[in-house]
Amino acid sequence: MSADIEHRKLAAIMFTDMVGYSALSQRDDKLALELLEEHRQLLREIFPRFNGTEIKTIGDAFLIEFSSALEAAQCAIEIQRTLAKRNHDVMAERRIELKIGIHIGDVVHRGGDVYGDGVNIASRIEALAGAGGICVSMDVERQIRNALEARFEKLAPIELKNISVPMDLFRIVLPWERKSEVRGQKSEVRKRAVLPTTRRFALIGGFVLLLIIGVGWWWTTLSYKTPATSGSPPRIASLAVLPFKNYSPDASQEYFADGMTDLLTTELSGIGALTVKSHQSALKFKGSTKSMPEIGQELHADAIVEGSVLRDGNQVTVNVQLIEAPTDRHLWAKKFERDVTNIFKMRNEVVEDIAREIRVTVSPEQSSRLSNARTVNPAALQEYLLGRQSWNRQSEKGFDDALNHFSRAKEIDSNFALAWAGLADTYWGAADANISPTAARSKAKTAAQRALELDDSLGEAHTALAAMDNAIEFRWAESEKEFQRAIQLKPNYAVAHWQYGWLLVFLGRTEEALREMERAVELDPLSPVMTTDLNVPHQMKAWRSSGVEAKEEYDKATAQCRKALELDPSFYLPHFVLGSIEMRAAETYSKAIEEFRLAQAMETQPIITAYLGCTYARNGQRDKALETLKELDRLAGQRFVTPFCQALVYLGLRDDSKAIDWLEKAYQERSIWVAWLKVEPMYDPLRSNPRFQALYKKMNFPP
Repeated sequence: MSADIEHRKLAAIMFTDMVGYSALSQRDDKLALELLEEHRQLLREIFPRFNGTEIKTIGDAFLIEFSSALEAAQCAIEIQRTLAKRNHDVMAERRIELKIGIHIGDVVHRGGDVYGDGVNIASRIEALAGAGGICVSMDVERQIRNALEARFEKLAPIELKNISVPMDLFRIVLPWERKSEVRGQKSEVRKRAVLPTTRRFALIGGFVLLLIIGVGWWWTTLSYKTPATSGSPPRIASLAVLPFKNYSPDASQEYFADGMTDLLTTELSGIGALTVKSHQSALKFKGSTKSMPEIGQELHADAIVEGSVLRDGNQVTVNVQLIEAPTDRHLWAKKFERDVTNIFKMRNEVVEDIAREIRVTVSPEQSSRLSNARTVNPAALQEYLLGRQSWNRQSEKGFDDALNHFSRAKEIDSNFALAWAGLADTYWGAADANISPTAARSKAKTAAQRALELDDSLGEAHTALAAMDNAIEFRWAESEKEFQRAIQLKPNYAVAHWQYGWLLVFLGRTEEALREMERAVELDPLSPVMTTDLNVPHQMKAWRSSGVEAKEEYDKATAQCRKALELDPSFYLPHFVLGSIEMRAAETYSKAIEEFRLAQAMETQPIITAYLGCTYARNGQRDKALETLKELDRLAGQRFVTPFCQALVYLGLRDDSKAIDWLEKAYQERSIWVAWLKVEPMYDPLRSNPRFQALYKKMNFPP
């Protein structure tokens, strides 16, 4: 097209803008440019998937053209979903947040650029979206309201610069948002007709929130004692170790301070007379400005350990303080200095001093371990601590980075037991995500066994080995023995209690499973995963009950999901579980589908697609169930998809023969999902089938 020729058309225009980019450029221009480039790469991978055409970039902004308003809105939602997942794992200063505006109207193409009101309005309304939000004009909302599974927030009237015509504007409410990010704007919510349950969910959520507040007040009155009088030491039954501050001249030593916190928490967790909150929950308060009483209340901790780390070359200085949480009263403080090769000896001295100060008994086994700390290769230690920092992110990229660091650590020092334990943890966590379960779990078991050959006292390695015995070979008795050994060595290891709870679930020992999972949540109270999973024993109780009793147990399961969403509104798992509860509790399939779709908008796990397909089938939507099977086949060409997914859809379709075909394949893949065969009511129609009975026998369930 000649540069002099104008071409007019109706188009949807999307305008994006990075939040805080100008301020960041003034503070740290190198980081600003790095994040700008990363943001451009991320978005340029998404635009073509929705037929978006990049017109130009304007500094940190994109101007994109679409042929339809629906594709523009779908693209914007995918951008914000991708960034929300990316930001979940990074420090605050490295977050990438966008505001997005979309308008549909006449535009003029001239000289490789685009002009017109469509462009002007899109650029004006993006500012109203708020960080991580999407603002659309009334024309866009009208076109997409019946085609997009979303809620719309109507914004209060506002004058747009250089726009003379009054406009109604809407903000798309994203599934992972708790509330609107628009500040100073009164608004009303417009819902699609196909989502009639939103108001009911809001009312239920409000009731659950009031219940949580009431229980929290009651818990506080029980947990917090009257401050100790002068001269009488307070009784401390629980504590948390907050992330240590990095006072090293080199800011890159942040990982070392985090690692010291993790190592200290790990060893304190071996004191059975003390409840030590998990490192994962304590990490939530890194850089927090909350007071000690507030932190203590959220963690249900009587005392807080905080400190700082100064590393200068191979010399390490650690300052540690013990604080009574409810009163913010300092109880004890001490400085420790060691060469980095003796970091474990210094860590053990801190543990012994804290135990002595709060008057708790250390077991003879742990006392022997504390007095026999080995030296460590500084380079191997560095790789191990970097690996733990990556592992703590609990994401696919985090697991990839952790594997690299732990592998280098054990290559530097093949006798470094913690490096092998880290590998076991990571392979186990990466199963079904980064690599196939058979390969991942086999490698995890090998690494765990090697770690225990070097140091049989590592509770993490016993836990990983127990999980592998459970998941690979279905060796239930051996798995239980390893879990019990892990908990004996490390009574405060939340992951051991959590995974032991899952073993007990699969064996049908519901009350024991409930106790273990409750203990896990007590130790890791801010974990959205463990908080959600506590629903499972309550659902199992409901399956074996009826009437009022079943409803009460389903209500308890639902409450756990609501609590988890309070902890992390962007977490997919509570919505996934709520879908399963709706599917089972009253066979309210429309509500189940709604929850599964919310989960699907937050996380691209094939198992969510499978449950959605099963629910379609149960709801009589056979065509959609068959489409789901095609989608699972397509995904299987791109990533690992457990055959259990297809089995689940065929169960919904009541095709018993094909369901068992895929269950047998899932068994061959050692999918953890087949561990449900003993207790899951969904399999009841298959139990008299000889092929199912043969498969069940292979699972080696105890009588």
